[in-house]
Amino acid sequence: MRNTMLTGLSLLSVAAAITAGAGPAAAFDYPYCIQGWGVGVPGDCSYRSYAQCMASASGRNVYCNVNPRVAFRQPRHGRSPYLDYYDGR
Repeated sequence: MRNTMLTGLSLLSVAAAITAGAGPAAAFDYPYCIQGWGVGVPGDCSYRSYAQCMASASGRNVYCNVNPRVAFRQPRHGRSPYLDYYDGR
């Protein structure tokens, strides 16, 4: 009984350590969105390239457009918001 409790407590502590080490996901606005019927606004904005977006939109009666959060974002420190996508940030 005692060994079972110790094993359970050690498993809980390992699970807590793993969970505590995982930080929150960083928010990232991808430059292209699928928009159209049934997708909503601004749509499914999870595409890094126009070609990737178009491949996903193919045959679905939707279209690809620039993510409005990216298009109308204010530049940081005089930089274009599009540079972050091309220089690996």
